[in-house]
Amino acid sequence: MAISSLSGTPVVPGVAHGPVLLVRAEVPAEAIARFAARPSAGEAEALAAYDAAVAAVTDSFKRRAVVAAGAAAEVLTASAGLAGDTGLRSAVRKHLRAGEDLLTAVGAAVEQFAGIFTTMGGLMAERVTDLRDIERRVVAHLVGEPEPGVPAPDVPSVLVAEDLAPSDTAGLDPRSVLALVTERGGPTSHTAIIARQLGIPCVVGAAGATRLTTGTRVLVDGAVGALELDPDPASAERRVAADREARQAVATWGGPGRTADGVAVKVLANVADGTSSASAAAGPVEGVGLFRTELCFLDRVEEPSVEEQTAIYASVMRPFAGRYVVVRTLDAGSDKPVAFATHSGEDNPALGVRGFRLSFDNPGLLERQLDAVAAAAAQTGVEAWVMAPMVATVAEAADFASAVRARGLKAGVMVEVPAAALLADRLLGVVDFLSLGTNDLTQYTMAADRMASDLAHLTDPWQPAVLQLVAITAEAGRRAGKPVGVCGEAAADPLLACVLVGLGVTSVSMAETAVRSVGARLGTVTFERCEEAAEAALGADDPAAARAAAAEVLAG
Repeated sequence: MAISSLSGTPVVPGVAHGPVLLVRAEVPAEAIARFAARPSAGEAEALAAYDAAVAAVTDSFKRRAVVAAGAAAEVLTASAGLAGDTGLRSAVRKHLRAGEDLLTAVGAAVEQFAGIFTTMGGLMAERVTDLRDIERRVVAHLVGEPEPGVPAPDVPSVLVAEDLAPSDTAGLDPRSVLALVTERGGPTSHTAIIARQLGIPCVVGAAGATRLTTGTRVLVDGAVGALELDPDPASAERRVAADREARQAVATWGGPGRTADGVAVKVLANVADGTSSASAAAGPVEGVGLFRTELCFLDRVEEPSVEEQTAIYASVMRPFAGRYVVVRTLDAGSDKPVAFATHSGEDNPALGVRGFRLSFDNPGLLERQLDAVAAAAAQTGVEAWVMAPMVATVAEAADFASAVRARGLKAGVMVEVPAAALLADRLLGVVDFLSLGTNDLTQYTMAADRMASDLAHLTDPWQPAVLQLVAITAEAGRRAGKPVGVCGEAAADPLLACVLVGLGVTSVSMAETAVRSVGARLGTVTFERCEEAAEAALGADDPAAARAAAAEVLAG
């Protein structure tokens, strides 16, 4: 019997109808065969060819990063750094010295690193997709072919792939890409994050999607994670039109954030640099809920001086003069290696020395960053709140708060470790605010790698266990009379944002493209209805049931 529908994990809401464009971005086999048939080069010549190919790939990533913004620029910069990794080059040279030809040596080196990253698990496993993408691009240059990637659709299309490399997703044009569907990946993958930034309906973890053929017409509903194959054209277009009208209504929302009965909810933006900050500041947000400082330094080998850091931070703060900016100190480590900060050779970096833990044996790193944040705040007149990632104990929170307050700034911590949620009331005894990082909180709560497609149902922020930890944290904030926000990707889901508010969260922070849809949705429901939706979601047994229960309450 023919399949009429597929389902996956919903990532970005929206309805799209159009033809499938199946993405299989591989280097042509015949080109590889021609290259392999040539006489083998010596080690020096082969390594020189590898270096030239890597330089071309790195340059391509960097050029695209310059014209990109936000998450797109971040992942392109990170890919450039990984392509030029000296450890990867050393592995290629080792295989060449063992007598292997160049293509075999490159493949073996990549396989070696992919195995290491996979064994590490956690966020490092996410980089395997990047490695495979880099390998394809390097091989393309070696055999004289154009770099592979997502083709430009001849007509607006739904892109379907096993997975999409961050570099591919970062270059997508929302005018020609109606929706994204992948078989692999989870709701916090790079593909998901960039899809949110671009506002493209997105479904991940859709088993069987790559068995579709190019040209097959599908209806994608990003709100529920459903794909309908060969739908009735008239019905599909009516649903797309209704979704378009709803989006147009959302586009007029101008803030400030509040429920239908007037309960204030701060709607904030996540930013990474001066460009994304200026763009977000022009929208209806009350401030920045997450400034990811580490993303400014992914390509830096040496730690920038306090003066240089001050200039960078000031460029992000300046557009928000008169508002406030929540600065996260370096969340380096795991999938975001910063050469001058992170440790190498950890067995499990996702559970290792990352974030605030870097200050344990390098306190000067944090001290200098706090000096720069304070100086930038003084220059720009912005109210700076500063929070540390990966805090797990009350003692850590107290030490951090002391250092922050010594510089006249508000002190907070991220709640990403379940221990921090369970001790939220004690943490709030020593800090001024808490911010829930739902990406890591979900991963650590469910003990599931966020890039494992067969575990996508576990890495869903709608998991009742995760919502329970949010509820504990928010209730602690209510008792202490201190703000508790959400700055993870969960806040960008309009339906989930209502549930978060019902749980007691006082602010939600997200990619700029999600601001209006979340703010508008909150304005349609009362706070009491949000509380009822939160209770219904907490009582569900799984994410799908939680979504359905909350949606039913909010529709009533």
